[in-house]
Amino acid sequence: MDRETFREQLLAVMKRKDHWAWPFFTSGKIAKERLHFHFEQEYATYVRDFPVMVGWAYVRCPIPEVRRSLAENLYEEETGGLVAGSPHPRLFLEYPRGLGMDVSRFEYVQLLPAAKRYRDFLDEAIRHYGWEVAAAIVTIFIEGTKDDGAVFDPSTAALTPPLEDHPLVKHYGLAVKHLALTKAHRRVEGGHRESAWKAILDHVAPRRRGPVVRAMEAALGHWLLYRDAVAEVCGLQRNGTGQHEVALSSSPSCHSV
Repeated sequence: MDRETFREQLLAVMKRKDHWAWPFFTSGKIAKERLHFHFEQEYATYVRDFPVMVGWAYVRCPIPEVRRSLAENLYEEETGGLVAGSPHPRLFLEYPRGLGMDVSRFEYVQLLPAAKRYRDFLDEAIRHYGWEVAAAIVTIFIEGTKDDGAVFDPSTAALTPPLEDHPLVKHYGLAVKHLALTKAHRRVEGGHRESAWKAILDHVAPRRRGPVVRAMEAALGHWLLYRDAVAEVCGLQRNGTGQHEVALSSSPSCHSV
């Protein structure tokens, strides 16, 4: 597989990292009392342990240039010492804290079955599928979005709205001061995405490009099912008349999260 094909196949995966339920979260249509399910599952599935995931990719990588990029990422995620001023997992908890949620719940999160399968896949891929897969899953898939194509074509980049228009502020009354993690991400986003893609495209050997793409496809499949489960527990259901049509359920479908 040549470099251009590799890039296009990775971008094709990322373009599909787009869940049907997300517009309901960003438009304030999820009941506030159910948002804790979303935050808890995100936190326990990857946010809490993301620095460790970056660390696994770092220790497995034999290429100094890639290791340096991963080390910088690890240091910022674990300490916030470059930009955020605090560990990123800790700053994530400012979202639920600012919304008046019981943050102690985050110490004992029970993963939904689909979330557990996604997390199990991440652990397996990052620890056992080679440094190339580990780095791609961590820096491209987990950290990236459906808009990663803007790394290569800045004209497609979406405008960044003011913090006052953040969905949690606009629809749920979150004070802007609790968006410290969002602020940090905005400060590093452009250069961070470029470094991630450069590391993968420049240093993954041609014979390893196929396994990386396949692992990314598998990650996407698990992620979509995980987000289906979160949507359901937050009160959303597909109504069966169209792929992206949903209907609000009348009661939570899970009480054990």
